Amino acid sequence: MEFRKEVKTVEIVSPSLQFESEIQRIEYREDPLTGSQSRLNLGRAGRVRQAQREDLDLGRTIEDTRAGCFFCPQNMERETPTFSPKLWPGGRIRKGECVIFPNLFPFAEYHAVGTLTSKHFLELNEFTPEMLMDNLIASKQYIALVNQKDEEAKYPMWIWNHLPPSGASIIHPHVQIILDRSPAPEVGKLLERSEQYFRRYGRNYWQDLVKEEREIGERYIGENDSLAVAASYAPRGNREVQLIFKEVGNLADLDEKQITDFATAIVKVLYCYKGMGVNSFNLITYSAPVGENPDYYRLNARIISRPIFQPLYTSDSGFMERFFDIWVIESMPEEVALAMRELF
Repeated sequence: MEFRKEVKTVEIVSPSLQFESEIQRIEYREDPLTGSQSRLNLGRAGRVRQAQREDLDLGRTIEDTRAGCFFCPQNMERETPTFSPKLWPGGRIRKGECVIFPNLFPFAEYHAVGTLTSKHFLELNEFTPEMLMDNLIASKQYIALVNQKDEEAKYPMWIWNHLPPSGASIIHPHVQIILDRSPAPEVGKLLERSEQYFRRYGRNYWQDLVKEEREIGERYIGENDSLAVAASYAPRGNREVQLIFKEVGNLADLDEKQITDFATAIVKVLYCYKGMGVNSFNLITYSAPVGENPDYYRLNARIISRPIFQPLYTSDSGFMERFFDIWVIESMPEEVALAMRELF
């Protein structure tokens, strides 16, 4: 396995240094499996963002959105849709504080929303493994119900967008569960490249990746019985962390132990994010089809931080990401791993 990178240096006459010469280092990195390109410049993290403010009254924003929140218990029964009795006679799937119901504005044929807590807002260090476990168990139930109804709907995604900078339209913590008849392009690429790797080397890429990262140690964060955690070598977002399962290939086959370990690992990452000053993030899973656990693939997830939630929002993606699929990153994976490793 090759971790390709090319280092370039750029000389700038910088006004911040009284117009003295400054050398900036840019790393061009490629994902070992897909070849996806990232460009890393740690100096970008210190650039001025005119829209950023330090005086955000987040508490006021939370209170202003609480009364009309569709996902809060006092509004949920009358404001959220229910499943067809043909799919689930109970209308909504419930497990602990989690409630799963159809997305009111879906962008997939099978698209549900699942709350994580009855509380309107939680800081990242306030989420518990139990909240995520209940949600994952209920999400598995939804996936099974849909797949039983429609066997062609077999590509599941479990997605958590937290706070508006992540794309979430509602403050209340929630996930989205989607089942498609064909894989999303990136999922299809991962499955295809994983199979090619297996045919070429006779080994599972994901197991090799965990072994390599563990041996190198620079980006390896930790692991438990079910999965390993590492900062991505060629990240698609800032502070990106990968969670790679050791045995299972798809979401629908997660057992109780694997769900517990997954939930525990996510909560640890969120706790670390909180310490880094992060309050918004995206998490997405890349799953093999329901009912399939190919030798060449393992279920994996990625989580990235997003800009801090503020009244005036500054995006962390631009033309390189949107049009060229090249990810411009301002956080070094090795430093992310160093900051998180102790908690694992």
